[in-house]
Amino acid sequence: MARPFPTKRTVLLAVVLLIAVVGFWYGQREVGDTQSEAAPASAADATKQLSELKIGARGTMTGYSRDKFKHWDSQGDNCDTREAVLKRAGKDVKAGSDCKPTSGTWLSVYDGQTWTKATQLDIDHMVPLGQAWVSGARDWTQEKREQFANDLTRPQLFAVTASVNRQKSDKAPDEWKPPLVSFWCTYATDWVTVKHYYGLTITDMEKNALQDMLKHC
Repeated sequence: MARPFPTKRTVLLAVVLLIAVVGFWYGQREVGDTQSEAAPASAADATKQLSELKIGARGTMTGYSRDKFKHWDSQGDNCDTREAVLKRAGKDVKAGSDCKPTSGTWLSVYDGQTWTKATQLDIDHMVPLGQAWVSGARDWTQEKREQFANDLTRPQLFAVTASVNRQKSDKAPDEWKPPLVSFWCTYATDWVTVKHYYGLTITDMEKNALQDMLKHC
């Protein structure tokens, strides 16, 4: 007995299903390729998280070394963490086979400056490595410090003007704030998000500074 030909409806359903599967796969691939970070926290969420952070004295830098926070890790496709951040932060970024950007445009959120050369930018840790060290990271495992230094999911890594990043150094918000006041709200919510996720402590002065910055939201 001959096998019946599939009906038009069956063929249509099969095509729709195939498109859906391919679309889902492509969407997942794009997310992985761009190393998208989590959406910024709202001011209300940040305020709640801020109230949950443990208050503690700021520790000393004794024993600190950037080498204890291994970076930049490989992220696949010949890219390391720095290059992944440059790729997702820039516009019209082109890179060579080694993943190093050869062209593009980058807006530094700390000062509003626009740059066209990747060498003009530093990759800043929202919560600096030294600041993490004095607020709890000195007791972490080497693996956790490495995760912190290469975190592409939390709002922890930003491509910013090199000179501004060096002014910030390892300072907390009570010691340094971005020159661009319009970014203070996001800066505060991101700082709190990172510290809350990693269970780092804050000082009273740091908390006061963050509360003042959240008023700009």
